[in-house]
Amino acid sequence: MNEDLLRSLTPSVLGVLVRRGADFAAAEDAVQDALVEAVRVWPTEVPRDPKGWLITVAWRRFLDATRADTARRRREDRVDEEPAPGPAPAMDDTLQLYFLCAHPSLTPSSAVALTLRAVGGLTTRQIAQAYLVPEATMAQRISRAKRTVSGVRFDCPGDVATVLRVLYLVFNEGYSGDVDLAAEAIRLTRQLAAAIDHPEVAGLLALMLLHHARRSARTAPDGSLVPLNEQDRGRWDTRAITEGVDLLRAALARDRLGEFQAQAAIAALHADAPTAEETDWTQIVEWYDELARLTDSPIVRLNRAVAVGEADGPRAGLAALAALDDSPDDASPSASRRRYPLPRHTAVAAYLHERDGDLATAARLYAEAAHQAPNLAERDHLTRQAARLNINRTR
Repeated sequence: MNEDLLRSLTPSVLGVLVRRGADFAAAEDAVQDALVEAVRVWPTEVPRDPKGWLITVAWRRFLDATRADTARRRREDRVDEEPAPGPAPAMDDTLQLYFLCAHPSLTPSSAVALTLRAVGGLTTRQIAQAYLVPEATMAQRISRAKRTVSGVRFDCPGDVATVLRVLYLVFNEGYSGDVDLAAEAIRLTRQLAAAIDHPEVAGLLALMLLHHARRSARTAPDGSLVPLNEQDRGRWDTRAITEGVDLLRAALARDRLGEFQAQAAIAALHADAPTAEETDWTQIVEWYDELARLTDSPIVRLNRAVAVGEADGPRAGLAALAALDDSPDDASPSASRRRYPLPRHTAVAAYLHERDGDLATAARLYAEAAHQAPNLAERDHLTRQAARLNINRTR
């Protein structure tokens, strides 16, 4: 049973049903029923035209559901004529499904769930396990999302930037349950790149590949985090790095710079350095300047402060961090951060203070950052950093 084939066919089958007149929610339910039937039947009887088979079964399930729903009796005239079986239509509606699943009316969490279900072909249970929520909770989230977009015209132009942000959210979830969300995000982004020629799509795919290439080196055998500068670069996936760099070069050559291309350029500079000491931090700072211009994001400026600390010394990094803290609406430099906590700000401050030789302040900040850590692995890593400095200070 080829699960990858089923998932790759899901968006095009769903698109056919919607174009035939099924509303999105009903069409998606019918496609899921067809996928279940395929899992049951195909191991013993593989169809000659898998896509055509899925379309036929899904359309019949849609008709059955429509006829059984008394509230939709008036629609039976429109759907009663079942199209004759035949080759599946060549039109591919995958791109429109990406746009629909990332519709501005959806919350980010709903857009992610709907994309994984309708475009990715994952089951509700798989998505729920990946996001560590009860299956019933995820089913309600997906149902609300489907109802929200059911009235949206299928052929409306969509926003590529919104789709890319949704895919990047999926990628950053990493791995949980029996679904590798990082790998799934790469697959979906490849699929999107095949459907649309856009430099930012190529930029996002390059960024994902470059980050994913370091995955096996990010954790030690005991599960603890390994910082970038301590990673065994021999364990990085050179094939993924080469593909990512090639994609990035082609995208940058089109001279339509976007935020994902800029992020990929930073990741490429890290990947290109034979050792941590040989990293071109000056060029990385320049790319962060470009990225800050494109996004005006405090997260970008926080990461830039780290790069400045590496390029020009820890005190320059701390000065960049202080500039980030400054708020025009409040005389207190840290007041805005207290109101709007910036993830990993305290950890960055701890690192820069340690580089500057202020071990007491660094140890205190590492301990504080551990309490703010978003996950157990980061908390344990930061706790060990604090303990390491405290031990060194007492010797």
